Amino acid sequence: MDLTTTIGALTLRNPIMTASGTCGAGVELARHADVRRLGALVMKTVTVEPRAGNAPVRVAETPSGMLNAIGLENPGIEAFCAHALPAARELGVTLVASVAGRTPEDYAACARALDAAGGIAAIEVNLSCPNDREARGEKRTPLAFGQDPAAAGEVVAAVVASTSLPAWAKLTSMVTDLVGVARACASAGATAITAVNTVPGMAIDIRARRPVLAAGSGGLSGPAIRPVALKCVWDLARSVDVPVIGCGGVATAEDVVAFLLAGARAVQLGTATFRDPCAAVRVVDEVPGLLSELGADSVASVVGALETP
Repeated sequence: MDLTTTIGALTLRNPIMTASGTCGAGVELARHADVRRLGALVMKTVTVEPRAGNAPVRVAETPSGMLNAIGLENPGIEAFCAHALPAARELGVTLVASVAGRTPEDYAACARALDAAGGIAAIEVNLSCPNDREARGEKRTPLAFGQDPAAAGEVVAAVVASTSLPAWAKLTSMVTDLVGVARACASAGATAITAVNTVPGMAIDIRARRPVLAAGSGGLSGPAIRPVALKCVWDLARSVDVPVIGCGGVATAEDVVAFLLAGARAVQLGTATFRDPCAAVRVVDEVPGLLSELGADSVASVVGALETP
């Protein structure tokens, strides 16, 4: 079974990746699973300056998923390149960095630092995190960038101008015209689109009469958002000229194949890792048998092969 897939000029051994924010910089997950067997490991988002993130409670389980309001906690790009990245390079897996900021220059500065540090195969441009509430004045959050085609394109262009690495734009479903945002990112130089990030949501403790999360609301992930993510991938794969990476509720080999059929070239698995740290590697093992059962001999043969009335 040929599990290889291509994302622009990058060839991955299989289409299974981790989702950013669900496995740290990779070392944490590597204590439990053989991450070398993954197509790629997407690391937690990093910003120019260190971020403490939001106050606890920051995570809450919900029916068919979870809410998180971590707030982009990270050590900052300088410490990341000095400490986290060298350790991640020792893991023997294709690494994808994730960057965010409050101005296009913030994103560009992170891209320059990663380009200089080396060991990264691509940069995922986080234009969709709903949990960054620290912006003030004229500065924007990642979600605000991702909801404006012109702003999203400006950020991607700044990243592309600052690195020789491929840039993937990670988008939100919380827009009226997702295809328009994706096209703006592709025109600005993005070599792939990741769809989608978490969906804004909320949980309430009725006895305390307070939100469960200290931040009030957070990002909903897990199986609950899979149908939304599938529709986004389906729309994008038919409308943009760059590869699409599916993300949102992936937990099984069946989920992987569904996203491939919808047009994704690869998928990212995140929330399932909190329940089972070996989930992504398990899915890598299960996909070949399922593809054989469906009469396919490769990942490429099922990408975009959905039959519609």
